[in-house]
Amino acid sequence: MNAKTSEKSDIDLMNDQQTKREADRAQANRDELKERIAQTIRDDGTIEPLKGLHFNRSSSPSECLHSVSIPAFCAIAQGSKEVLLGSDRYQYDPMHYLLATVELPIVSQILEASKAQPYFSLRLDLDPTLVGSVMVEAGYPSSRSRADVKAIDVSPLNANLLDAVVRLVRLLDSPAEAHVLAPLIKREIIYRLLMGEQGNRLRHIAVLGGYTYHIARAVERLRKDFNEPLRIENIAREMGMSVSGFHHHFKSVTAMSPLQFQKQLRLQEARRLMLGENLDATSAAYRVGYDDASHFNREYKRLFGTPPMRDVERLREAARETASTARRN
Repeated sequence: MNAKTSEKSDIDLMNDQQTKREADRAQANRDELKERIAQTIRDDGTIEPLKGLHFNRSSSPSECLHSVSIPAFCAIAQGSKEVLLGSDRYQYDPMHYLLATVELPIVSQILEASKAQPYFSLRLDLDPTLVGSVMVEAGYPSSRSRADVKAIDVSPLNANLLDAVVRLVRLLDSPAEAHVLAPLIKREIIYRLLMGEQGNRLRHIAVLGGYTYHIARAVERLRKDFNEPLRIENIAREMGMSVSGFHHHFKSVTAMSPLQFQKQLRLQEARRLMLGENLDATSAAYRVGYDDASHFNREYKRLFGTPPMRDVERLREAARETASTARRN
């Protein structure tokens, strides 16, 4: 073996050793994250142990849950989950993270969970102002790109980002330290996200650049006025776009048309009204902007799988069973 071959072998060995150390560190962090979440949340449900940091636990796979996403970093310590945005599907697990940057109606489902191995996850809410502050401090360049950026995506969770997440969770044991250190570690997490695969996703929101910002404004407008008739021409004009351009960019970011977006918001709100305020289906339909109750019933069944009142009764029965199980335990 000549000197060059020997030197190359030594370098390869050192690289292999470094890779193994990083893999071992990442696995140790995943194990620690799972244990700390398990110690903090002992019953199924969701808690917020630190401001903006949420833990979720589930002892069984879930049905499809309709909700609205918020700008957040999401990671899983055990189990797996799928998120649907329009026709796009995003599945992630302890090796991956999900990043969401715009408030959108989504469908999510826990895929892997059991009593022996519950589903554990965390969500860190992201303040666009804080993201912008970290960008400025890091000297991160403002993007002038006009490209559209999807509002949700999944990427591998690398060792350095995972390490910062674990250090944030450790602070639950030290409230006095958390007061000082939690904001610093949150900034580190944002920094590592900015430097990672999904940096563009955060940057486009934070710097208010590209079409993504205009679509974010349109989303906010639609969320605020979801029960009003949809006037695409007016919204497109406010955004400085043609109607066809607005449709194209809206779907590029949200994976659905403005009409589909409004429809999901209306139906989710109607479901909330029937569950939380005991409204009948017709009253809920009119409250969210439907003029035709039969049309509402058809669209509701198409989205949730069953007619309105049957769906609501099913949800109430499931809630009663969950409460009964919690009392027995």
